[in-house]
Amino acid sequence: MLPAALPYLPNATVPPPGFEAADRPLGQPPVSTGSQAYALQPSPDPDQAFVAYDPCRPVHYVVRPDNAPTGSDELIRQAVAEVSAATGLQFVNDGSTSEAPSEEREPFLPDLYGKRWAPVLITWSTPTEVPGLKGEVVGLGGSGYVQMPGQPLVLIAGQVKLDAPTLAEIMESPGGPARVRAVIMHELAHVVGLDHVNDSSQLMYEHGNAITEFGDGDRAGLALLGSGECAPRL
Repeated sequence: MLPAALPYLPNATVPPPGFEAADRPLGQPPVSTGSQAYALQPSPDPDQAFVAYDPCRPVHYVVRPDNAPTGSDELIRQAVAEVSAATGLQFVNDGSTSEAPSEEREPFLPDLYGKRWAPVLITWSTPTEVPGLKGEVVGLGGSGYVQMPGQPLVLIAGQVKLDAPTLAEIMESPGGPARVRAVIMHELAHVVGLDHVNDSSQLMYEHGNAITEFGDGDRAGLALLGSGECAPRL
């Protein structure tokens, strides 16, 4: 678990509370499809059904472009737009970064991103840099979480790590761009709180498939994750 959010002080390990917080959600999740073919990442708090991003503030993201296949900027834009539409969360593209992926990434990096929680980091990496991408794994995604005392857990500072060499090869195959976009969508869905399912008709199928769009179960789960509580004191 990440540090509890406290009032900002010089050299603090958390940002000032309430940055960009609105008094109501910035968007609205779509009506649920009613499907039960989804799974949410387990909540560390047994009294909180799921952990989500604060819908009352934007979800910032940055992209490290190193190793990026040609045309990947548009695929990321499309994937982010799909997740935004499915959750109601409002994403903001903060451009490129030189930050490398890391298992030990800090959630607050003021020297890089100012006095706010670090944005979602999307990197085109390699199995050498990210050992978790070895074998058949072509992407990894997830977020950390933080909590104010007496307030709900909230997701922050996610990462998406993509296997650039393998995905560049896929891009050149028939239907390749749609398959690569689907990988990015899958990992971004992990970032906002979806887990794998054992249903091959869903994009979140744990063993991979030929699906390139969110299924009814994926959309039901994403709509739920877009209905999290606002956290104005975060």
